[in-house]
Parts: sequence; structure tokens; C-alpha cells
Amino acid sequence: MPETTEPDVGSFTLSGHPAGEPAGPVDVPEHDEWPLPNGFAWVFPGEGNHGSLVRPVIMADGFNLGRSELDTLYQGLEGGDFALVSELRRRGRDVILLGFEERSASILDNAEAVMAAIARAAAEQVGNAPLTVGGFSMGGIVTRYALARLETQGTDHRTALYFSYDSPHRGASIPVGVQAFSHFIPFANDFAKQMDSPAARQMLWRHYDKDTKTIGVAPERTEFLAALEQVGGWPRRPRTLAVANGRGDGVGLPEVNPGDIALGIDRIYPGTTFYAQAQGNDVTAAQLNRRFPKAEQTVTTNGFPEVDGAPGGTLHTYKILADTIKKLGGKTDLRYENVCFVPSVSAVAIRDVEKQDDLYANIDKLDVMESEVDEFLCSSTTTGHTAITEDLCTWLLERLPD
Repeated sequence: MPETTEPDVGSFTLSGHPAGEPAGPVDVPEHDEWPLPNGFAWVFPGEGNHGSLVRPVIMADGFNLGRSELDTLYQGLEGGDFALVSELRRRGRDVILLGFEERSASILDNAEAVMAAIARAAAEQVGNAPLTVGGFSMGGIVTRYALARLETQGTDHRTALYFSYDSPHRGASIPVGVQAFSHFIPFANDFAKQMDSPAARQMLWRHYDKDTKTIGVAPERTEFLAALEQVGGWPRRPRTLAVANGRGDGVGLPEVNPGDIALGIDRIYPGTTFYAQAQGNDVTAAQLNRRFPKAEQTVTTNGFPEVDGAPGGTLHTYKILADTIKKLGGKTDLRYENVCFVPSVSAVAIRDVEKQDDLYANIDKLDVMESEVDEFLCSSTTTGHTAITEDLCTWLLERLPD
């Protein structure tokens, strides 16, 4: 029988989990589990605490589709260059990994899980040591909002330190051509569901609207930023820290040349081509093509900075898509495996992502007072989004409250 539709290549999603595969199997120790509104938590007591909570550190999961997979999160935190959970526990810190029933739900909804985890930790804690609360990727935004909301409500959250780990305070970037392709697939699919989710609409600095086929700031992002402003923008009681997986010297990804082909596809969706984002108006970001049912679409941008190659934590965006295409029998011309996902300026809340000069600013030479956090650190080299590195983790550990 002749083919009547293109294969469904939308089974993948883009993960906000700590980057990198563990070098080997990582066993998850025994732990208690807390059921929470819109989420749950795994609790790992610190060494010498005899199973009691003494100095809790709450760390929230990041963005993806579906329920948090805390075993995967744990392995990402333990199996890379630095065993973060083990080091925290060795120092007598009780690690509380916080997951969500739906990672792509609204940040406002998932903040309920954070607030409940803070309340339970305070209720079960032995002694009065202050809490540390933060998260990875979007988890840093959810915890930021939750702490600020608790303060607005007059609740004593007893948190002395807030941290974010490569969190998109100024927004994250997924190439708009890739976003459009998720809806170009003639099937309902996981990737399109992820790209159209409340969290994606709130997080992305520019969002592709599947109904109007336009690119802009999603209404949900505008509404979220207004809600964040209503609670003061940031928690004021704890010291606020931020780390970025991108460099701070203004040097972008040297392998990404704006306007060049990032990924070409043949055999299935033949002629579909994605380009590294360039500046200017009516710039082609992607040329989409499918045979069954036949359709073509050109995705263009106006006034974008060169965000794909910007300094920042990277994501295997095009590699993930290319690998999926190849599994289905397609042919790919993959030029750029990685592009910027969370720009450095976004991760450390300094300047903005809208303008080229700000996006590529030499953060290392800026006045630290320009940042909205009390203290921050950028990676010395470009690393994957939320990659657990020794320099970033050691810096955070040195600043934990007594």
C-alpha cells in the first residue's frame, strides 16, 4: 500500500534533567517518600543525623513532560563529574529531592508542592537550623516563586539560602523552527504537547503559537511575570545565589555560525531544514516540508539576536531530533548537535536576552550589582544545561548556611 502520512517523529521530549549520562549504574539509597500537592519528594537524611531531618536542603526538579523521574534526577546529580547528593549528605545535610506530578504544568501550580515540602520539612526538623531551597532549570523558577509567595502571605519559610542552577530567569530558548516542527508533524505527539504546555509557554522567551503560526511572547509568560511581580519578584529573606552552565566572558558557541544549516532532513520530511538563528528581519529559521499529507511551511523571525550560539548552558536539541529521524529510517545532515538553551545572562539574572549586545555581554566585567541575585557564578567553560560540575557545586557548597 502507498504511504499516506509521514512517520511520527514527535515521541521525544527535551529534558531539563541534569545533563550527561552517568559513567556507570548509580544505585538510589533507601529513602522516605512524601506525598505533596501536585508533587512528591524523596528524603535522604544526612550522615550522623540518625534518620532525622536536621539541616534540610530542598532541590526541585526541572522541566519536561510527565511525572518527575526522581531516580533519573538522582543519577544525574550523582553520576557525573561531582557526586552532589553524596557530598551534601557527607556534610550532614538532609537532601530532599522534590518532584512534580506534571513537570510541564503551570509554575504557579507546581509551587504548591514546594510550599508543602517547606512546611513539612520545618514540621519534622529536629532543631532550628535554617533551610536551603532551590532547584535545577525550571525548578529554580518554581522555588523562587514559592518562597516569594510565602513571604507575601506572611509565612515564615525559615529559608536562609535560595539557589538556582542554570534556571531561565530571563527566559529559555528552543529554536522556533523546532517548536513549529513539533506541530507540523501530522499526529498528536509528545513533543508538541511539551512545547504547547503551560510551563513551556511561561518559560520560553519566544513561543511559536500553533493556532496562529506566529512567534511572540506567550500570554501565559506575560501573566506569569505579572504574578511573580505581585509577590515581589524574588524572596527577600534568604540570600539568593545563581549559577550558570554557560560562560561569563561573553564568548558564545564558536561552532555555531548564524544563518548556517543546523540540521537537514531527507527521506522522511524531505527537504526540511533548520538554520542557526541569525539577526535581521524575515530571517529563515526553518523550512518545513512533508509528503503525506503534503504541506510546506517557512518559519521566519524578525529582530531576533543570535540566540542559538549565545553564551549559555546547551541542550542537544538538534541531535535529539536527528537521532529520532534516523531511527525511523530518515537521513540527516547534522551540523550542530548543541545550541544554547539557557543564556548565561538569563541564568544569573543580569541584562536581558532581547538584544544582541546584552545577550553576549561580558558578565565577568559587569558590576555584580546589575544582577538581581546577591551572588552568582558562571562556568569557566561552556557545559550542558544543568550539568553537575565540580566548580559550580563546590562554589554552592561553600555558601551553605551554618
